[in-house]
Amino acid sequence: MLLGFLAERPKHGYELKKEHDHRLAGARPLAYGQVYATLQRLERLERDGLAEVAETQQEGGPERTLYAITDSGQAELEQWLNTVEPSAPYVASPLFARVAVAGKAADSYLLRQREAHLARMRELTAEKASGAPAQVLAADYALQHLDADLR
Repeated sequence: MLLGFLAERPKHGYELKKEHDHRLAGARPLAYGQVYATLQRLERLERDGLAEVAETQQEGGPERTLYAITDSGQAELEQWLNTVEPSAPYVASPLFARVAVAGKAADSYLLRQREAHLARMRELTAEKASGAPAQVLAADYALQHLDADLR
């Protein structure tokens, strides 16, 4: 993902955090504390020849290193984007686990879960009406999963 964020233009760690949160709306936000882990990944990308330091800036605050994608990084990004994601080999849903364990007693739980899913679907549908493209995509993804759970 980091290479994809760098494909547009060179960026520093905090810009990558903002890019993550903007493009992956609906995903778990990247905490500012995780920016340091992101910077370590950038250093690994640089070591592996996939990214390079474009420049170093200091504008009254801490020094910021801007990273840029290399030709090798672009090739790696294209390979990643063209790789088909395999389907999950196992069901890993807390909902599935609760229903499987509850057995015949699952009826009342499923009714409450259905109400919660329908309420969330209404919220997501409203978000789609006023959201940016990334938010609409995230909402559609979540709606499809909620719909599958309801079925």
